[in-house]
Amino acid sequence: MTTESEQPGEHARSVHQNLHHLPFGRRVEPRYDFGAWSTFPYEFDGLQRIRVLDEPVLPEPPRKGEPGGAECTACATSDEAQLWTDELWRVHALSEPSASPAVVILEPRAHCDLGDLPARESAQLGPLIQRIERAILGLGGVGRVHVMRWGDGASHLHWWFLARPEGMLQMRGAFMPIWDDVLPALDHATWQGNLARIAAALAADGGTAHFTLGSE
Repeated sequence: MTTESEQPGEHARSVHQNLHHLPFGRRVEPRYDFGAWSTFPYEFDGLQRIRVLDEPVLPEPPRKGEPGGAECTACATSDEAQLWTDELWRVHALSEPSASPAVVILEPRAHCDLGDLPARESAQLGPLIQRIERAILGLGGVGRVHVMRWGDGASHLHWWFLARPEGMLQMRGAFMPIWDDVLPALDHATWQGNLARIAAALAADGGTAHFTLGSE
């Protein structure tokens, strides 16, 4: 915890200095042997090395949508490019298919992050996450819906929803986004059909579906 007496960045620099004793570049016995996990997407030859840490970048560069950063693409995107919208929220998909049955992103209309999400949106967030999960599970063949929020690249709050194919136990857990990148993508017709069904399921409980088959 940073105290009032610490200068900005002092804590980060001290953490970095404390890590210099680590065996960077040398083989290590990690606390968790990810390479041995069935869920890890890559095979190792038994050699694991710690990547050398860069020096802290302070102050951090502005994220997309922050003063001095790139334009907020969420604010600049029209409703017609969304799967579904209502008065306060919008849901869109990736521009191209991936390996998952569905990957969709939830964003508020208001330009804000989680810490300053307005009260009305905050009250709706939990139920809306549930609605999106139900819509994705309704596709069938989905074992689990992974819900994730990072926000290191863009300041506009956004939640990721990744559908894990049923029975694909190697895709469980935190490595699902990596599997989604490395496996072959769905065919375009199946991807479109899944998105249209998700949009229709969300609109059945309110709001407007902007994506139907053939509307891409």
